[in-house]
Amino acid sequence: MEETTSVKQPVTDNTRERLLDRSEILFAHKGFAAVSVREITGSANCNLSAVNYYFGNKMNLYISVFKERWIPRMKQVRQYADDYLSSRQTIGISDIIRAFAKAFLDGPITDEERIYHFHLMQREIAHPTEALKMVVDEIIHPMHKDIRGLIKPSLPENLSSEKLALSIFTTISMILYFGFAQPVISLVMDQKFDPAFKSRVIDHIVSFAMNGINGLKKEETV
Repeated sequence: MEETTSVKQPVTDNTRERLLDRSEILFAHKGFAAVSVREITGSANCNLSAVNYYFGNKMNLYISVFKERWIPRMKQVRQYADDYLSSRQTIGISDIIRAFAKAFLDGPITDEERIYHFHLMQREIAHPTEALKMVVDEIIHPMHKDIRGLIKPSLPENLSSEKLALSIFTTISMILYFGFAQPVISLVMDQKFDPAFKSRVIDHIVSFAMNGINGLKKEETV
């Protein structure tokens, strides 16, 4: 009778990933300063020295959350918007606004991820660290530049760069607010943020933003 031997599969140590996952949630809910290394390692069910071993210190872990969780999600959102625009035969300003509204509100990230995502950025804006510059350099500035390049040909040539930049920030601000303030909007309007309502919200954002942009066009031609 042949003797069979079982081959043991190598055990994958996912401690580093657990630290990133759990610390993202804790940093999002409580902020960097209010979260201790002990709390992070306890939540991740690992040794107290694991943060130093994998990241060097708590700040490096915090930066890594943005680098390995926040930024990749934003790249997914951006890719969703790019794919939407690529599917259009012609691209107007309203298509660009809709692409980004759909990407943020109805795109590739889950509702749970969206909450962590917005809370992390809100806390970072309130108490900036080096993560803010990294986010601006790698995500916000390139996205802003690309949107400017897409919509500028459809706007008056004499429109100032300041008005153009402010218009883009205003439109993005609307989209972001409807993203993170969904519980408030649902309570005030007594309306579930279901897919049908989300679709109407996206339509409203596009319509409202286009009215503002068309108003700019009229201002510049007067």
